[in-house]
Amino acid sequence: MYKITNQLKNIGFSINKLEYIIERNNHKREFSTLDHFCICIFLDDIQIIVENLPYDITAGNIVFVGPHKKVVFKESVGKEHFIIAFSSSFYERSTKDSIFLNSQLFFNYNSDIFVSALRNINEMKVIFVESMSSFHDKDEALYISAAHNAVERLILDALLNVPTEEIKSELKLDFLYYVNRFKIILQRDFKSAKKVIYFSKELNISSRKLTEMTEYVLGKSAKQIIIDKIINECLKELKYSKMTISEISYDLGFSNEANFSNFIKKHTGKKPSEMR
Repeated sequence: MYKITNQLKNIGFSINKLEYIIERNNHKREFSTLDHFCICIFLDDIQIIVENLPYDITAGNIVFVGPHKKVVFKESVGKEHFIIAFSSSFYERSTKDSIFLNSQLFFNYNSDIFVSALRNINEMKVIFVESMSSFHDKDEALYISAAHNAVERLILDALLNVPTEEIKSELKLDFLYYVNRFKIILQRDFKSAKKVIYFSKELNISSRKLTEMTEYVLGKSAKQIIIDKIINECLKELKYSKMTISEISYDLGFSNEANFSNFIKKHTGKKPSEMR
């Protein structure tokens, strides 16, 4: 597993060129975001794979990726790519900050990523490469403050691409917080835990409360979200992996292929073999 930099470990923030991060990862191009929020700034065309789904990102775009996501950076012609990683404890200083972190940028319910155009590439280079470097050499407190402000600027620019009605609908901050925590834990544990009560205990709330929250925020019960997650992972593996159905069933945490096939057929109307 990739070892995070000392800076990310100590202050909860880091920005590095992608090539440096890959070099630190023994030249492997696959990572996990772990508990961190990531903002990827791509100044050249690149393909990334997030949770086994490929995305072609053109130069001049920013990609927001939430915690506990698998990300693979494919080879690209250019090397002008920067990866910002930060923890919630680093960024959250106010209710506003919490709203930003729990927004669609990092928890986009239609996709594992949110893509936004970079408004000014040259300005970004000045802010993140030149200014940040100067602050880092001068004073850690100033560096942390500058980093927070720079990240906020990227978030605010990206929020301009989210419809106003959708931002306004995110009023119940506590609901958003718990639902997004649920999605993080689900991403982490869906292979070993498939019952609502497990996730509600992890969140220290009742199963009924968790379902109330998911129905308000996502329009689905917590149980249905778990089912959808398993179905989506099944579809990804059937499409993109070369594993047998038996191997997929064990990879997704089922005790045997029969239970897996029955589960998939019950919720989709087709057996995995028919779907492949």
